[in-house]
Amino acid sequence: MTTRLPAHLEVSALIRAVQAQGGFATVLAKGEKDAGTILILTIEKGENGALYERMPQLDGSRKFAQVKLQDPEKPKEMDEYLARRQRQDSDIWIVELDIADAERFIATLTA
Repeated sequence: MTTRLPAHLEVSALIRAVQAQGGFATVLAKGEKDAGTILILTIEKGENGALYERMPQLDGSRKFAQVKLQDPEKPKEMDEYLARRQRQDSDIWIVELDIADAERFIATLTA
């Protein structure tokens, strides 16, 4: 059994890591302090939204995987999806990151 870092500490560390790389991060939805699910919405200069969620892997690890891309033709679709997820799970954290090369940054996150 592995111990998990409380969600609020993980979110705080995530925000600091983004800021250290010259990016911007903000909490869009605050979830359960210790065990809430964390969703990461990445954007670059306000565009190209991608949503990541931690998923269990075959080796037992839990890595962030891309679960949704923002459709430029339907800009409100991502907001609607996030609102639906919040209604389904009130413990969810949604953190928005505006950082260059977000995919590479997400790949560095470990659990």
